[in-house]
Amino acid sequence: MIEYLKDTWLGLYTVLVGMKITFLHLFKPAVTIQYPEVKVELPERVRNRLYVNMDDCIGCDQCSRACPVNCISIETVKSVPGDDLGLTSQGKKKALWVTKFDIDIAKCCYCSLCVWPCPTDCIFMTDVYEFSEYNRNDLIYNFVTLTKEEIEQKKLNYQKFEEEKAAKKAAAPKPAPPPTDTGATN
Repeated sequence: MIEYLKDTWLGLYTVLVGMKITFLHLFKPAVTIQYPEVKVELPERVRNRLYVNMDDCIGCDQCSRACPVNCISIETVKSVPGDDLGLTSQGKKKALWVTKFDIDIAKCCYCSLCVWPCPTDCIFMTDVYEFSEYNRNDLIYNFVTLTKEEIEQKKLNYQKFEEEKAAKKAAAPKPAPPPTDTGATN
């Protein structure tokens, strides 16, 4: 009988302890937020999704070489004489057509090593952190502004330019070989 009363008292005591803790938390302000309606204020130097401003990109490939996980792939085509690619916002002249600029954000480790070597500051980390997708291929971001037809045209133009240059070089008169000394003296 004493054991039964002891267990009953222990049960009531633990309920009272739990209710005391619950009652104390009723008057404290909430520490959780109602995500996604309310969002956390991000720190100033937060590193999230990458973005590339293609108006400033010169296709130098330095960001791709700095990436430790190879999530950036870039292809370029040289411009031919007469092409006007324009200037970057920093006044740097563009010389390459960027025909491919893909970032596989599923591979990205958000290290920001690609941002620092960029000479035109065209690649940077944004504060966007909500970009989940159902399909993994949707996490490959394509930043190229040229259409497929324009890309093919730029490649074709450069190929024609190289062929014309090689043809001119082959058709140019070769300089006469220097006279050889036969060793005969008169």
